[in-house]
Amino acid sequence: MAAGASRVVAGGGDGSINETVAGLMRHPAEQRPALGILPLGSANDFAHGLELPMTPAAALELALTGDTRRVDVGMLDDEAFINVASGGFGAEITTSTPVALKRLLGGGAYSLMGMLKAWNYQPFEGHLRWPEGEARVPLFMLAIGNGAQAGGGQRLAPSARIDDGLLELLFVRHFSSLGELKRIIDELENLPNDGEFVRYLRVPWVEFDSDGAFPLNLDGEPRRYRRFRASLEGEALPLVVPSRCPLLRDD
Repeated sequence: MAAGASRVVAGGGDGSINETVAGLMRHPAEQRPALGILPLGSANDFAHGLELPMTPAAALELALTGDTRRVDVGMLDDEAFINVASGGFGAEITTSTPVALKRLLGGGAYSLMGMLKAWNYQPFEGHLRWPEGEARVPLFMLAIGNGAQAGGGQRLAPSARIDDGLLELLFVRHFSSLGELKRIIDELENLPNDGEFVRYLRVPWVEFDSDGAFPLNLDGEPRRYRRFRASLEGEALPLVVPSRCPLLRDD
């Protein structure tokens, strides 16, 4: 960078980290300083996924002195994200996202069915494409993960590694009955790559076309897209990480 900084410390939540990453990605790769994170947000999903210290003093010490690893950065068209892009039901009702996802993943089937009927929820018709396949589905939920968790601690991409050159793609088909919802909950526990309602894939890129404006949270920041391509810029950014980081490959 022009000021010659070798390390930048971003204090805040996932949205602040996203803004910092976006700014760093505007610089040539060889000029990007290392990024340290001081978790000061309400959810801190990316910091929790990295297993960073949550106390400010310990987090700041690591951010200033810790080792760095070059990690991948997700790109949604020309917008950067480092953690997760999640869309559909939870993203449409942004203020209820953590509760809604916890009800879905935690088994509150009757409550969720009641919410959907009360809101007259309509699925999003979308066409997904990835290198080895495609699907046109009525979507209930979509997650594209470089990191592992979003929505206040929900592990939407449990196999994610931020240095493996791959995105985790999770999508859930819409359902219309309590029995189907229970089937979804069972499949979410196993994350099949070709389930009846749930698919979980590891892909270098994915393209999406929607029949309408699809709500998507990019590292927690709300957006709407009719179409997009999600991919990775490999080893794009030096990131300060703890000595044992679950989001890195085992060497």
